[in-house]
Amino acid sequence: MNPKSFRIDGREIGSGAPPYLVAEMSANHNGSLEGALRVVDAAKAAGADAVKLQTYTPDTITLDSDAADFRIEDGPWRGRTLYDLYREAYLPWDWHRPLFEHARRIGITIFSSPFDASAVELLEDLGTPAFKIASQEIVDLPLIARVARTGKPMIISTGMASLEEIAEAVDCARAAGCRELVLLKCTSSYPATPEHSNILTIPSMRSLFGCEVGLSDHTMGVGCAVAAVAHGATVVEKHFTVDRSEGGVDSAFSMEPAEFRQLVEECGRAWKALGAISYGPTEAERPSLKYRRSIYVAQDISAGEVLTGTNIRCVRPGGGLPPKFYDSLLGRKAAKDLKKGTPMSWELIA
Repeated sequence: MNPKSFRIDGREIGSGAPPYLVAEMSANHNGSLEGALRVVDAAKAAGADAVKLQTYTPDTITLDSDAADFRIEDGPWRGRTLYDLYREAYLPWDWHRPLFEHARRIGITIFSSPFDASAVELLEDLGTPAFKIASQEIVDLPLIARVARTGKPMIISTGMASLEEIAEAVDCARAAGCRELVLLKCTSSYPATPEHSNILTIPSMRSLFGCEVGLSDHTMGVGCAVAAVAHGATVVEKHFTVDRSEGGVDSAFSMEPAEFRQLVEECGRAWKALGAISYGPTEAERPSLKYRRSIYVAQDISAGEVLTGTNIRCVRPGGGLPPKFYDSLLGRKAAKDLKKGTPMSWELIA
């Protein structure tokens, strides 16, 4: 089933358009509005279609507790409490308006992931053109329903989600009014590894849920994203930073501008290469048909002389009879004198 394409901020999302490439700022503002503005500028310069924020506060996403349940046990943030991590990573709400205004001024789409209803209200007030649901929030059906009721396009990451959980989220979104939906295949490890990416899930998700499907990619490099586009991904999201050496909680698995430009170029090439189901020569190939092998006179032949493997051969170019007739010509006689280099044709056969 091919879903109907739609638009985010005027940009088409679907198989008929180049993949929609999203630069995820996450915490790469490093606690500075100026740093956040630099990320927006760099994303625009690198060719991103959109820059994405995350809209929460430490108090709207977790509790200020150091109990065992609230401590991170593994990964790059091992040993920290959730509250401590999110206090460092969050984007202050009063930064949202200047970021939205700046992005619109320089001509790059901007939207965000809300993590509770109050964040949805803020983003609606700012006129966000779309919403993103983070992987961990795919089980928050009340949040999904609230976002769906806005009627705006919704992108849902599916990291860790079972097929049943994805189906529940999709059903919830559609029941609440979402008509423009993208599911992102995602591996929620930081960084992720290619062997855990399971890109073949992308066409399966498209078939099962009848919506656009893409990739939220936490691997290093562009290989997984290119593979995803080759398997039908129409949206690709990558964490993005101006400079990994500046540090930050997400910097280690974030792309720098030069790498994102490569992502734009290689995903664009992969999309163009998809083309359509096609057999036979393309227009670009047609001139090369003359360099195929065909049957030619290999040495001078007198009228009435028998054709043999010595005096006719299958060679390039392609001006003579196709090689499939070679065996049927052997033992036949020439209808007239034939010069070396003459392309064989039926009228030359007695």
